[in-house]
Amino acid sequence: MLQKAFTLFLLVMLFGCQKISQEIVIGVAGPMTGDQSKLGTDVEHGARLAVNEWNEKGGVMGKKVRLEVGDDQHDPKQAVSVANKMVLSGIVGMVGHFNSSATIPASSVYHRAAIPMITPSATNPKVTDQGFWNVFRVCGRDDQQGKVAADFIAKHLRATRVAIIHDKTTYGQGLADELKKNLGLHQGIEVVYYDGITQGDKDFRGVLTTIKDKNPDIFFFGGIFPEGGLLSKQAKEVGLAVPMVSGDGVIDPKFIEIAGAAAEGTYLTFTPDPEKRPQARNFLEKYKAQYGNELAPYAIYAYDAANILLSAISLSNATDGRKIAETIRNMKHDGATGHIEFDRKGDVKVSPYIVWITKNGKFEEHWKPG
Repeated sequence: MLQKAFTLFLLVMLFGCQKISQEIVIGVAGPMTGDQSKLGTDVEHGARLAVNEWNEKGGVMGKKVRLEVGDDQHDPKQAVSVANKMVLSGIVGMVGHFNSSATIPASSVYHRAAIPMITPSATNPKVTDQGFWNVFRVCGRDDQQGKVAADFIAKHLRATRVAIIHDKTTYGQGLADELKKNLGLHQGIEVVYYDGITQGDKDFRGVLTTIKDKNPDIFFFGGIFPEGGLLSKQAKEVGLAVPMVSGDGVIDPKFIEIAGAAAEGTYLTFTPDPEKRPQARNFLEKYKAQYGNELAPYAIYAYDAANILLSAISLSNATDGRKIAETIRNMKHDGATGHIEFDRKGDVKVSPYIVWITKNGKFEEHWKPG
């Protein structure tokens, strides 16, 4: 019996190892369920499209690529749990996480495991300021985004009284802080209100009434679309008839769905419209054919992140994390979002942000820094 059991164990180990050796596993993680599931699903779809394209061409290093999906529910503790599971599943690289509050703690897990990660969307400066050799991002940073928003408010809107709200998260408060800091570089602007709301709450009328009494020219929100939509809608209900300015976490069709007509005239910092980029055409055609026409702001960034990761594995002809990361750092990648090169921290070398406006129930480009 012992001999048979031992033989069975060896067979299981043998076939298990053969299965592992026959595929390259990369991960993708974000809020796949809950109030931000639209964002997590978009990122998964973008990464999966890249993986499918590589597999259609024969995979990487002669092996099929498998995408392991993790749901961190935009919770820092859950993100650490997901990261540990990803490491145990045998991933050689990571696309994610989505939120800064999830990405930062998860990055420590991948760093200890020597696994390179590329976030498509986490914009808080600390993501790359930690100095981890394995961490990259294909999006911009909130210190870049905050400067563009501040310049727009000062130079284009010519506002002098600004109210600032944030959702107390790493991303939301971080972006609000960067805006406040950059507004301080413009003469004649006063921040008349600065405070946080709780992510997940549904009624912000009390806060908005307080802001109304401060008589601002605009109010800014650092956070994600579920709260952003409610703030926009409820601002109009309490008579706060000034524009809302926000960041990339709000530019999603769900924001317009929640806010309704109140979304009109909202200004949002994000990157240029991929519909106007010739290099994005192939991605957009395939993505729309597979997943529909609804705007998926960060799907294209996940697509580029996955392609950079898989290209680095192929170019280095290795699954060793340090070799892959070194290849990523030295790459010059022409992707769907444009030309990408990384600096020594793992950030893209060029700030990508412009300002959009919500108009006629859609988002369109409105202002570019110059």
